[in-house]
Amino acid sequence: MATKNRKKTKTDTIVQRTINVYLPTFEMKEKWKEIAENSNQSISKFVIEHVTNSLDQEKDSPSVGTRIQLIKDKKQLQNENVELLKQNKLLENLCERQEKEIRTHTVQPFLQEDFTGVRDYSENLVRLFKICKEVRKEDIYDRLKINPMDKDATTAVQKQ
Repeated sequence: MATKNRKKTKTDTIVQRTINVYLPTFEMKEKWKEIAENSNQSISKFVIEHVTNSLDQEKDSPSVGTRIQLIKDKKQLQNENVELLKQNKLLENLCERQEKEIRTHTVQPFLQEDFTGVRDYSENLVRLFKICKEVRKEDIYDRLKINPMDKDATTAVQKQ
């Protein structure tokens, strides 16, 4: 009768609290065991601590999620990054072509000797001369982002 009213101890409930964990490899088991020993813990306490920490992280930050979900998210972000890089490159090329076309239209009136009409002077060039009374040719090209090897652009700047 006395055993019925007796409070159960940890030893009494050990079978009820036991779970078996089968690791994928024997090497993993040995590695976990070694890490546990190095931190002066039993393998049970080691596993409990790490599983509890992992569950707490997931609870505190739902975005942490499972490893599989993180791998999927990473792959999705990598694919998205590749697409954005392609789009960025395409837009850079388009922008470069547009700038070249604008430069061509801006330069044309200064290259034609028989041009009639109004020539639009480069606002950047006018602003540059307002700030600096004397500017070297190389500095003008540099500040206006003109390639010194572009004959038409350099001729147009000189005529302005």
